[in-house]
Amino acid sequence: MSKGKSSIFGKKEQKHENISDTAVNNNNANSGKNSETENMSDSELNTANIADDVENVDSAEVKGATNNEEELPAQVKDLQDKYIRLMAEFDNFRKRSLKERMELLKSAGEETLVNVLPIMDDFERGLQVIDNAADVESVKLGVMLIYNKFKDFLTQRGVKEIEAMKMDFNIDLHEAITKIPAPEEGLKGKVVDVVQKGYCLNDKVIRYSKVVIGE
Repeated sequence: MSKGKSSIFGKKEQKHENISDTAVNNNNANSGKNSETENMSDSELNTANIADDVENVDSAEVKGATNNEEELPAQVKDLQDKYIRLMAEFDNFRKRSLKERMELLKSAGEETLVNVLPIMDDFERGLQVIDNAADVESVKLGVMLIYNKFKDFLTQRGVKEIEAMKMDFNIDLHEAITKIPAPEEGLKGKVVDVVQKGYCLNDKVIRYSKVVIGE
């Protein structure tokens, strides 16, 4: 009998233990479900907040775009006015520059011509003297004075004669007209005659010397 009772009590205790374990498992499951429910609630709240933010941003963008569209005609008109004024200023500048350039071309040689006129006067006086001159030497002297005066005038303005006679032929300064046998051995390859003088203006050749080369 004692053995039978102990086995019955053992089975009852085991059942109570199984029931307790089941209850614990159920509680754990319920707590997991509650946590999932809480997590889902947080997620839904975050989604709702994001949706609100997006809606606010969209509203701001739409409002800004509307304002830009309203300001666009005024901006276009302002740019058109600036463009018209700029074109007018450029046209005035172009006309003024063209007028100044034409005036400069017309009067570019004015100073030079004014300084040449006294030499022209000297030539006219010389021609008057020649008609009644009995002394040839005085005529020669007068012509020489006019020549020197005109030469000084050119020198003052940077014009100088290119040295050529008995100089080595230089293609940068001389233009060979022809070649002839050199009268001396030392004149071979040199200038033996100058047909037309050359000139430089401020070290720039404005006319080459036309020369004859000895060979």
